[in-house]
Amino acid sequence: MIDFKENIEKLYSKMDRCSICPRKCGADRSSGQKGICETADKIFVASSSVHAGEEPPISATRGSGAIFFSNCTLNCVFCQNYPISQLSNGKKVSLEDLVDMMLNLQNRGVHNINFVTPTHYSPQIAKSAYIARKKGLRVPILYNCSGYEDIETLKLLEGTVDIYLPDIKYSDDETAFKYSGVKNYVEVNRAALKEMKKQVGNLTVDDEGTAQKGVIVRHLVLPGNIENTKKALEFIAKELSENTFVSLMAQYHTAHKSNNFKELSRSLTKEEYEEAVSYLELLNLENGWVQSLQ
Repeated sequence: MIDFKENIEKLYSKMDRCSICPRKCGADRSSGQKGICETADKIFVASSSVHAGEEPPISATRGSGAIFFSNCTLNCVFCQNYPISQLSNGKKVSLEDLVDMMLNLQNRGVHNINFVTPTHYSPQIAKSAYIARKKGLRVPILYNCSGYEDIETLKLLEGTVDIYLPDIKYSDDETAFKYSGVKNYVEVNRAALKEMKKQVGNLTVDDEGTAQKGVIVRHLVLPGNIENTKKALEFIAKELSENTFVSLMAQYHTAHKSNNFKELSRSLTKEEYEEAVSYLELLNLENGWVQSLQ
């Protein structure tokens, strides 16, 4: 049986010399020192709303209860949410405020509570979810992340998170460092995806097709990086399983610092995305979603 109180205590203790994320920067966040993520011990939220733009079983008919956190553990040059993730836009909220947001979203009819960019707030998320459950939260908790996750942190979140929605951004570390500023993304990401799959398994839905538990892996196809996409999809098919639900995304557009890189300073072409979709089909990754690119 999971001891949620003990796991919450362990998560908070990881903030003393911070090892919440794989960067393990060692900042004393518990005492107010900011880590590499530009976050100390306070919670900053950019928005809390009903979101209809997620994958079909996530948004479903009544929307996903999306809570967007400020800052991030990565520094992606193409981040489309960069005002939130890189420029720290958001307002300070208390743990009680976070609990109230969750319950208010549930009252608005959402299918889940969708924590967006949650990694550096893992302790507060675990504690607020625990309190919210005691107060009547019934919908699944969704962890919507970059896929750059510390294994020990993930293990302490077991039982708190019902649905994992991670990225697999890169299949080689040189590209990961070039675009996101971390040297060990691939090894860390692959281990994290395996841990998530171990905890919650393949995606399961209710009679209405609404997600209840499991993993959906997202991959954003980047212009000029089709081999990166192919190798990422190969990992999913061969080391997670062909039954894994994959969201192959085509919505890349130039943002933040992407224009500093020639290959990223243009839109994704229809031909590039079609090649990615064809490879997805070749690998028998039949569960999930593709997008239209005109």
